[in-house]
Amino acid sequence: MTAVEVATVSYTVSADYFAEVGADFNSEAVDDAVLAELNRIVPKGVVVHRNGKAFADPEVAAAARDIDWDALLKRIDVDQIMATHGR
Repeated sequence: MTAVEVATVSYTVSADYFAEVGADFNSEAVDDAVLAELNRIVPKGVVVHRNGKAFADPEVAAAARDIDWDALLKRIDVDQIMATHGR
């Protein structure tokens, strides 16, 4: 079964936020951890790839297009993720 592209999600932590926090982090590891957490909380049949493109199984594609990505991203504790990925 072919997955359907449903959205593009900007999940990466901004350079401005890294600068605001003022410490040295492995930004790639932070972004990977945010992506992993996002994929853990999205509905079954939906996946976000590293390039930010979200895909869904055809039977859930319509519902996946209505996902509030900002709300999902706000559920992720970025500060905790950053704390585990400092240099």
